Amino acid sequence: MNVVLADVDAVRLSAAAGQVDADTLAVPTDVGSWESVAALARATAERFGNVHLLCNNAAVTVPGLAWELTPEEWSWVVRVNLLGVAYGLRAFVPGMIAHGQWAHVVNTASIGGLVAFPGLGLYAATKYGVVGLSESLAGDLAGAGARVGVSVLCPGPTDTEFRSHSSALHPHGGEHDAAAYDAVVRVSPESVADQVVAAVRDGRFWILTHPEYNGTVARRTAAIVGGGEVVTAQIL
Repeated sequence: MNVVLADVDAVRLSAAAGQVDADTLAVPTDVGSWESVAALARATAERFGNVHLLCNNAAVTVPGLAWELTPEEWSWVVRVNLLGVAYGLRAFVPGMIAHGQWAHVVNTASIGGLVAFPGLGLYAATKYGVVGLSESLAGDLAGAGARVGVSVLCPGPTDTEFRSHSSALHPHGGEHDAAAYDAVVRVSPESVADQVVAAVRDGRFWILTHPEYNGTVARRTAAIVGGGEVVTAQIL
């Protein structure tokens, strides 16, 4: 495949592009800006033409209590995590439908989009949104007869620098509690990627990478239909 990479950090983007063994285009992009995502789509079309696989994978987080987070923090996380996905869909999906060939969308949510974790209410709000958006998208595309599949990726703890990058990108500067999270057992990005590729090939919607959370997801589902108590999760 030809590969287009987009990231808000031009230095990291260039380094990542150098590791891809394919014809690659790297486009510095702020997914929270419609103009930036639209420019990414134009650059992609000019270089490679039709898009067949779209991965909306950018996200940030700000831990804290929902009633203590600032309006600026809410706006930033919602803009990146939720509007970033919406902008990606708006910029690319119409063309994927129009060219009529096989195509697929992967939206990265989180296990935190299926069960809530204490102290991550803002993150949960956006990731629950990505799950709901993805479910509606799948139904809408099927109803339109489009040859575009959808998967929603809900990973648990993964060995990336997601939290430290979130702190570095925080509009007012943030703090990364490395000690609290670094003790958590995390899976490799490569193992998650393998599961994503398998799901895309199989046309499978749900991608849950950490089976140890399945029981919590099942208890939450049972609580919803049974009128039970709120079920929350802990990082394992």
